[in-house]
Amino acid sequence: MAHHKSALKRIRQTEVRTERNRARRSRIRTFVKKVELAVTEGDHAKATEALRAAQSELARGVVKGVLNKNTASRKISRLNARVKSLSA
Repeated sequence: MAHHKSALKRIRQTEVRTERNRARRSRIRTFVKKVELAVTEGDHAKATEALRAAQSELARGVVKGVLNKNTASRKISRLNARVKSLSA
């Protein structure tokens, strides 16, 4: 256990940040799942709308430091390819 005030504060901050990041990551996964569900249903309009929301969430995850930029880019690219395959 920490003994310095600054170390105790650091522990509190870490707990708060961990909880926020966990919530953000969970939210991102939910948005990605919505896209995948729409793709499996074959609903192009719904998938496109869900993709737009998921892209926004993934980009926000990058800005907040929850995701790596390349990871988010890869996920967006793969989701986009799956949505595009519906229209063909």
